[in-house]
Amino acid sequence: MVRNVCVLGATGMVGQRFIQLLSQIPDFNIVNVAASEKSAGKRYEDAVTWHQTTPIPEEVKDMRIVNTDPSEVSDDVDFVFASLPAGLAEPVEAAFAEKFIVASNASVNRMKENIPLVIPEVNPEHLEMMETQKDVNGWDGCIVTNPNCSTIALTLTLKPLFDKYTFKRVSVTTMQAVSGAGYNGVPSMGILDNIIPFIGGEEEKMQSETLHLLGKVNGGLVDKANFPLSASCNRVGVVDGHTESVSIEFEEDGITVEDIEKAMNDFRGIPQKENLSFAPEQPVIVRSEENRPQPRMDRDAGHGMSVSVGRVREDVFENSFKYTLVGHNTIRGAAGASILNAQLISKLYL
Repeated sequence: MVRNVCVLGATGMVGQRFIQLLSQIPDFNIVNVAASEKSAGKRYEDAVTWHQTTPIPEEVKDMRIVNTDPSEVSDDVDFVFASLPAGLAEPVEAAFAEKFIVASNASVNRMKENIPLVIPEVNPEHLEMMETQKDVNGWDGCIVTNPNCSTIALTLTLKPLFDKYTFKRVSVTTMQAVSGAGYNGVPSMGILDNIIPFIGGEEEKMQSETLHLLGKVNGGLVDKANFPLSASCNRVGVVDGHTESVSIEFEEDGITVEDIEKAMNDFRGIPQKENLSFAPEQPVIVRSEENRPQPRMDRDAGHGMSVSVGRVREDVFENSFKYTLVGHNTIRGAAGASILNAQLISKLYL
């Protein structure tokens, strides 16, 4: 069944990515685009500074932008894809959730009681919180969130190992693309010939969200996974594609590189079993080349929805291994994550 959708924050970088991707998926029909008051009433093509590598979809060009107000959105909308700034997201998403299912990319609601934070291959059972959320708030709709972009890539690679083994500790160092900060987020003179060793709130998000995603739902709350996770986050001069260096120490003896590679390569989740059209055939792809993955060469794997892993090798510490991953931060890490959440909800709950 085709679901009607609205995109909030439609003129921003993630909003543009939503529109680009949704226009390619027959499951969804864009009926409204919403943005700030300064854009409301304008044709989408006239209001947006388009930064994507493909043209504005023809079906969206002439749409009139509406205000970020539920009363201005069509009653027949099934999903609202939200890419609002954190300062606006909390009240606006709550207002829309009274009536619609909100698939949110903002951080403000991710860790709240009864609001699912979901990667469909990792913790689809957390979607059970949607009904409790509706009942508690008296809403007809609900809010479903996707994690931070760097968290998504990391957690997809941890999940197949977490299901088989016991983690003693995990550490990760990220090299994150500038698109994660938005078009105006990092000045060119700040990032060219440079690495910025700080991204506000990023390390805390990775450390808390990853454990949340691997945890179990308990009465509308989540009992987080119990292992130490340390993150160090850096901004680098790459347009798209986050690279992460990961180290894991296991409790078990006798694990091999081949065991880790097989677990990752064989990993499949409900989206693959249900043949959801936006789900990659292989969520985690292990590369054998010694110099892969690389963001320019591997960010588009699985149409940007797969995470590529390489250099799986033993670390110097006992029962420890390390590897490098690359994930597309604005597809799998942002708009694509919300779209796959919506596809899963549409398949299982509507």
